[in-house]
Amino acid sequence: MTAEHWDARYRESERLWSGKPNDALVREVSDLSPGRALDLGCGEGGDAVWLARRGWRVTAVDVSRVALERAARHAAEAGVAERIDFQQHDLGESFPAGEFELVSAHFLHSLVDMPREEILRTAASAVVRGGVLLIVSHGGFPPWDHEHADVRLPTPQEILADLHLPEGQWEVQVCAEHERIQTGPDGTPVTRTDNTLRVRRSTVSR
Repeated sequence: MTAEHWDARYRESERLWSGKPNDALVREVSDLSPGRALDLGCGEGGDAVWLARRGWRVTAVDVSRVALERAARHAAEAGVAERIDFQQHDLGESFPAGEFELVSAHFLHSLVDMPREEILRTAASAVVRGGVLLIVSHGGFPPWDHEHADVRLPTPQEILADLHLPEGQWEVQVCAEHERIQTGPDGTPVTRTDNTLRVRRSTVSR
């Protein structure tokens, strides 16, 4: 049902997202040396293409086959298709193999039931020593979403606690809220609050 839900969502328009990388990704990853990256919930590939252009080898994952087909097309148009391995996963059922210098999860939310905390803990286990886990999440729903306006989303501190990271083995580099401007359905700019969690795995075993 998760794949069917998201396939239907993507079929609603020719392009669901802007095609640009998320601002938080650019802000938090530009200082990292390229290596192997895992992009969870890659959508139409904006983040994966940006990473590949900067020299990363990317495993880009989504549950929607429609999204992955678009992402692969965008990667080919950008000339970086050979640097990105697109994989379909329902992350509640399967997870890509391998270890990564960067694991990125941007807005890994779903209105269909999804074991998000468990998925993010698995994501942390896929980070190599010295690597970074980057989780960017919505802090609340937009004002035009009246159906879910009363649903509370976790703070960055709560996301960190839910990861159950072993003490002394991770460095918390960023754990904070930030604001961004989003254009609403009527074309009006709206300020939204999101949050960023960036943690780095220690290079030594303790």
